[in-house]
Amino acid sequence: MSWVSTRAYYERINRLIQQARSSRDSAPLLIESLEYGSLYALREESEWDEAAKTLIDSARRLEQAGAGAIVIAANSMHRVYDRVAEAIDIEIIHIADTVGKALADAKIEDAVLIGTRPVMTESFFRQRIVKHGVNLIAPEEDDVEMVDSIIYKELMLGKVTRDAERALKTIITRKEQRGADAIVLACTELGLVVDTDANVLPVFDTTDTHCRAAAEWILAE
Repeated sequence: MSWVSTRAYYERINRLIQQARSSRDSAPLLIESLEYGSLYALREESEWDEAAKTLIDSARRLEQAGAGAIVIAANSMHRVYDRVAEAIDIEIIHIADTVGKALADAKIEDAVLIGTRPVMTESFFRQRIVKHGVNLIAPEEDDVEMVDSIIYKELMLGKVTRDAERALKTIITRKEQRGADAIVLACTELGLVVDTDANVLPVFDTTDTHCRAAAEWILAE
Protein backbone atom coordinates (compact mmCIF):
# COMPACT_ATOMS: atom_id res chain seq x y z
CA MET A 1 0.00 0.00 0.00
CA SER A 2 2.53 2.64 1.07
CA TRP A 3 5.55 3.22 -1.19
CA VAL A 4 7.73 2.13 1.74
CA SER A 5 5.99 -1.24 1.72
CA THR A 6 6.26 -1.58 -2.06
CA ARG A 7 9.99 -0.92 -1.92
CA ALA A 8 10.51 -3.45 0.87
CA TYR A 9 8.67 -6.23 -0.96
CA TYR A 10 10.39 -5.56 -4.28
CA GLU A 11 13.85 -5.62 -2.74
CA ARG A 12 13.34 -8.65 -0.50
CA ILE A 13 11.70 -10.88 -3.11
CA ASN A 14 14.40 -10.08 -5.66
CA ARG A 15 17.19 -10.78 -3.17
CA LEU A 16 15.64 -14.14 -2.32
CA ILE A 17 15.44 -15.08 -6.00
CA GLN A 18 19.08 -14.05 -6.45
CA GLN A 19 20.16 -16.16 -3.48
CA ALA A 20 18.32 -19.19 -4.84
CA ARG A 21 19.47 -18.84 -8.44
CA SER A 22 22.29 -16.45 -9.30
CA SER A 23 23.31 -12.81 -9.02
CA ARG A 24 22.04 -12.26 -12.57
CA ASP A 25 18.49 -13.39 -11.79
CA SER A 26 15.53 -11.31 -10.68
CA ALA A 27 11.88 -11.94 -9.83
CA PRO A 28 9.18 -11.73 -12.53
CA LEU A 29 6.74 -9.34 -10.85
CA LEU A 30 3.68 -7.33 -11.77
CA ILE A 31 3.34 -4.43 -9.31
CA GLU A 32 0.34 -2.22 -8.81
CA SER A 33 1.15 0.46 -6.27
CA LEU A 34 -2.20 1.86 -5.15
CA GLU A 35 -2.94 5.45 -4.22
CA TYR A 36 -2.58 5.22 -0.46
CA GLY A 37 -4.51 8.31 0.70
CA SER A 38 -7.92 6.66 0.44
CA LEU A 39 -6.68 3.52 2.23
CA TYR A 40 -5.11 5.26 5.21
CA ALA A 41 -6.16 4.46 8.83
CA LEU A 42 -9.59 3.04 7.99
CA ARG A 43 -12.12 2.89 10.83
CA GLU A 44 -15.69 2.73 9.47
CA GLU A 45 -17.21 -0.30 7.72
CA SER A 46 -18.13 1.87 4.73
CA GLU A 47 -14.44 2.74 4.36
CA TRP A 48 -13.49 -0.94 4.45
CA ASP A 49 -16.14 -1.64 1.80
CA GLU A 50 -14.49 0.92 -0.46
CA ALA A 51 -11.08 -0.59 0.29
CA ALA A 52 -12.38 -4.03 -0.69
CA LYS A 53 -13.64 -2.65 -3.99
CA THR A 54 -10.28 -0.99 -4.66
CA LEU A 55 -8.35 -4.20 -3.97
CA ILE A 56 -10.77 -6.35 -5.99
CA ASP A 57 -10.37 -4.05 -8.99
CA SER A 58 -6.59 -4.16 -8.59
CA ALA A 59 -6.50 -7.95 -8.21
CA ARG A 60 -8.60 -8.39 -11.34
CA ARG A 61 -6.27 -6.14 -13.33
CA LEU A 62 -3.26 -8.13 -12.16
CA GLU A 63 -4.94 -11.43 -12.99
CA GLN A 64 -5.87 -10.19 -16.46
CA ALA A 65 -2.28 -9.00 -16.96
CA GLY A 66 -1.02 -12.54 -16.37
CA ALA A 67 -0.27 -12.84 -12.65
CA GLY A 68 -0.41 -16.41 -11.35
CA ALA A 69 -0.56 -15.49 -7.65
CA ILE A 70 -0.99 -12.31 -5.64
CA VAL A 71 0.43 -10.89 -2.42
CA ILE A 72 -1.33 -8.01 -0.69
CA ALA A 73 1.64 -6.05 0.63
CA ALA A 74 -0.09 -4.75 3.75
CA ASN A 75 -1.12 -6.61 6.89
CA SER A 76 -4.18 -4.48 7.65
CA MET A 77 -5.64 -4.91 4.17
CA HIS A 78 -5.99 -8.65 4.81
CA ARG A 79 -9.18 -7.62 6.61
CA VAL A 80 -10.79 -7.78 3.14
CA TYR A 81 -8.83 -10.85 2.00
CA ASP A 82 -11.86 -13.14 1.72
CA ARG A 83 -13.77 -10.73 -0.49
CA VAL A 84 -10.81 -10.23 -2.81
CA ALA A 85 -10.06 -13.97 -2.97
CA GLU A 86 -13.67 -14.71 -3.96
CA ALA A 87 -13.49 -12.21 -6.83
CA ILE A 88 -10.55 -13.78 -8.69
CA ASP A 89 -9.46 -17.24 -9.85
CA ILE A 90 -5.80 -17.13 -8.76
CA GLU A 91 -4.21 -17.72 -5.37
CA ILE A 92 -3.67 -14.93 -2.84
CA ILE A 93 -0.88 -15.84 -0.42
CA HIS A 94 -2.19 -14.84 3.02
CA ILE A 95 0.44 -13.07 5.08
CA ALA A 96 -0.79 -14.38 8.46
CA ASP A 97 -0.57 -17.98 7.27
CA THR A 98 3.09 -17.50 6.36
CA VAL A 99 4.03 -16.22 9.81
CA GLY A 100 1.75 -18.73 11.55
CA LYS A 101 3.60 -21.57 9.85
CA ALA A 102 6.97 -20.03 10.76
CA LEU A 103 5.93 -19.76 14.43
CA ALA A 104 4.67 -23.35 14.46
CA ASP A 105 7.86 -24.62 12.81
CA ALA A 106 9.88 -22.84 15.51
CA LYS A 107 7.65 -24.42 18.20
CA ILE A 108 6.59 -21.03 19.58
CA GLU A 109 3.75 -21.40 22.09
CA ASP A 110 2.94 -17.83 23.21
CA ALA A 111 3.51 -14.84 20.92
CA VAL A 112 2.67 -11.15 20.91
CA LEU A 113 1.29 -9.53 17.78
CA ILE A 114 2.40 -5.95 17.04
CA GLY A 115 0.87 -3.92 14.22
CA THR A 116 -1.94 -1.49 13.46
CA ARG A 117 -5.04 -1.44 15.66
CA PRO A 118 -7.12 -3.73 13.38
CA VAL A 119 -4.31 -6.27 13.15
CA MET A 120 -3.64 -6.28 16.91
CA THR A 121 -7.26 -6.41 18.06
CA GLU A 122 -9.49 -7.99 15.40
CA SER A 123 -10.03 -11.67 14.66
CA PHE A 124 -9.38 -11.57 10.88
CA PHE A 125 -5.61 -11.63 11.48
CA ARG A 126 -5.27 -13.21 14.91
CA GLN A 127 -7.34 -16.30 14.06
CA ARG A 128 -5.25 -17.11 10.98
CA ILE A 129 -2.20 -17.38 13.26
CA VAL A 130 -4.00 -19.18 16.10
CA LYS A 131 -5.14 -21.95 13.73
CA HIS A 132 -1.46 -22.92 13.38
CA GLY A 133 -1.45 -23.85 17.07
CA VAL A 134 0.10 -20.64 18.41
CA ASN A 135 -1.41 -18.72 21.33
CA LEU A 136 -1.50 -14.95 20.90
CA ILE A 137 -1.30 -12.98 24.13
CA ALA A 138 -4.06 -10.36 24.44
CA PRO A 139 -2.89 -6.84 23.49
CA GLU A 140 -2.77 -4.00 26.01
CA GLU A 141 -4.63 -0.85 25.01
CA ASP A 142 -1.71 1.49 25.73
CA ASP A 143 0.51 -0.56 23.43
CA VAL A 144 -2.16 -0.61 20.72
CA GLU A 145 -2.44 3.20 20.82
CA MET A 146 1.30 3.78 20.77
CA VAL A 147 2.16 1.33 18.00
CA ASP A 148 -0.78 2.37 15.81
CA SER A 149 0.27 6.02 16.13
CA ILE A 150 3.93 5.30 15.31
CA ILE A 151 2.93 3.32 12.22
CA TYR A 152 0.48 5.82 10.74
CA LYS A 153 2.08 9.11 11.81
CA GLU A 154 5.71 8.17 11.21
CA LEU A 155 6.67 4.90 9.53
CA MET A 156 4.16 4.95 6.68
CA LEU A 157 5.46 8.41 5.83
CA GLY A 158 9.03 7.11 5.73
CA LYS A 159 9.94 8.79 9.04
CA VAL A 160 12.20 6.86 11.44
CA THR A 161 13.00 8.23 14.91
CA ARG A 162 15.03 7.12 17.91
CA ASP A 163 11.94 7.66 20.10
CA ALA A 164 10.04 5.09 18.05
CA GLU A 165 12.93 2.62 18.27
CA ARG A 166 13.08 3.02 22.05
CA ALA A 167 9.29 2.69 22.42
CA LEU A 168 9.19 -0.59 20.49
CA LYS A 169 12.20 -1.97 22.36
CA THR A 170 10.50 -1.16 25.68
CA ILE A 171 7.31 -2.93 24.61
CA ILE A 172 9.20 -6.04 23.51
CA THR A 173 11.22 -6.16 26.74
CA ARG A 174 8.04 -5.85 28.80
CA LYS A 175 6.35 -8.66 26.85
CA GLU A 176 9.32 -10.95 27.53
CA GLN A 177 9.00 -10.21 31.24
CA ARG A 178 5.32 -11.21 31.08
CA GLY A 179 5.96 -14.60 29.52
CA ALA A 180 5.93 -14.14 25.75
CA ASP A 181 8.09 -16.51 23.69
CA ALA A 182 8.24 -14.38 20.53
CA ILE A 183 7.15 -11.15 18.87
CA VAL A 184 5.31 -10.96 15.55
CA LEU A 185 5.95 -7.74 13.63
CA ALA A 186 2.71 -7.46 11.63
CA CYS A 187 3.35 -4.24 9.79
CA THR A 188 5.65 -3.93 6.80
CA GLU A 189 7.24 -0.75 8.09
CA LEU A 190 7.94 -1.89 11.68
CA GLY A 191 11.22 -3.41 10.55
CA LEU A 192 12.46 0.17 10.16
CA VAL A 193 12.52 0.63 13.96
CA VAL A 194 12.89 -2.93 15.31
CA ASP A 195 16.19 -4.75 15.00
CA THR A 196 15.03 -8.34 14.55
CA ASP A 197 18.45 -9.65 15.65
CA ALA A 198 18.99 -7.49 18.74
CA ASN A 199 16.03 -8.06 21.05
CA VAL A 200 15.37 -10.16 24.14
CA LEU A 201 12.82 -12.26 22.19
CA PRO A 202 12.85 -13.90 18.76
CA VAL A 203 11.18 -11.55 16.27
CA PHE A 204 9.13 -12.91 13.38
CA ASP A 205 8.60 -10.29 10.68
CA THR A 206 5.51 -10.89 8.53
CA THR A 207 7.11 -9.00 5.65
CA ASP A 208 9.97 -11.48 5.69
CA THR A 209 7.76 -14.59 5.88
CA HIS A 210 5.42 -13.21 3.20
CA CYS A 211 8.27 -12.39 0.82
CA ARG A 212 9.79 -15.83 1.39
CA ALA A 213 6.47 -17.47 0.54
CA ALA A 214 6.21 -15.36 -2.62
CA ALA A 215 9.78 -16.26 -3.65
CA GLU A 216 9.10 -19.95 -3.00
CA TRP A 217 6.00 -19.73 -5.22
CA ILE A 218 8.05 -18.14 -8.01
CA LEU A 219 10.82 -20.74 -7.68
CA ALA A 220 8.31 -23.59 -7.80
CA GLU A 221 6.85 -22.39 -11.10
